[in-house]
Amino acid sequence: MKNNIRVERAIANITQEELAAFVGCSRQTINAMEKNNYVPSTVLSMKIARHFAKSVEDIFILEADD
Repeated sequence: MKNNIRVERAIANITQEELAAFVGCSRQTINAMEKNNYVPSTVLSMKIARHFAKSVEDIFILEADD
């Protein structure tokens, strides 16, 4: 699963640390998601999408082989 977290953070001008604090996870978790090394839970995905006022599908992209 790919995502647009890094792009959305750049648009919002916030750091990984700030996003992590907003959604209740660690900066390392945000970093791992941005590198596509970690697939977040449904709840975390929804918190991230809500923070950016986007749908989950706008942030997270399910690829054909996922």
